[in-house]
Amino acid sequence: MQKQTHKDFTKCPIEASLALIQGKWKVVIMFRLMDGAKRFNELSRLLPQVTQRMLTNQLRELERDGLVHRKVFPQVPPKVEYSLTELADSLLPIMLALKDWGKTHLLP
Repeated sequence: MQKQTHKDFTKCPIEASLALIQGKWKVVIMFRLMDGAKRFNELSRLLPQVTQRMLTNQLRELERDGLVHRKVFPQVPPKVEYSLTELADSLLPIMLALKDWGKTHLLP
């Protein structure tokens, strides 16, 4: 796995980490991709409160930052699948810890 570099956040690893996952839906999208690749409409159904425009923007940013892989299948109509990259896989323990913390402290 290649190490990510961020020229703007050379002194604080927390800032650099949060810069990659900031955005209201990015971690939630990655959480939904944990169990395997999904097509856009599958993600849209799993996240009904997210607009299509927001989902598209968040997926593009995740792809740009190396956290999500976008695979386009050469067929008509076009088929596109989104999956987590190795870099995103390294965040899974953190996302699972957030999920457990939320269950313990926020849900009845």
